[in-house]
Amino acid sequence: MNIQISPLAEQRLTQILGDQPGYIKLFYDTEGCGCDGITVLKIVNAPDNGDIEVQAGSLPFLVSGQQAIYFEESMRLDADEKFPSYKLSSDSTFYSNNVKTRDVRPS
Repeated sequence: MNIQISPLAEQRLTQILGDQPGYIKLFYDTEGCGCDGITVLKIVNAPDNGDIEVQAGSLPFLVSGQQAIYFEESMRLDADEKFPSYKLSSDSTFYSNNVKTRDVRPS
């Protein structure tokens, strides 16, 4: 799996990672969202068992092996200067234009 990341999205995600070690995990969240699920970018300390590395340029991206079926093999992640969220799409589908980040690393 690979994600082509726009320069603005890469800049924002690099800033979120900061100086702490971490990974950006593409995650399909169905807990407590009151809907069928939403795509989020979780910032985690380390991969979980079963996580798969995603090719995303210089950024350390992961996806759960169990959730990989929800995403296409090749996708694009973009950001808009006016909004703090991201847009995830592929050639055949538009996943969301409101993908948020959630840093779950311990402080």
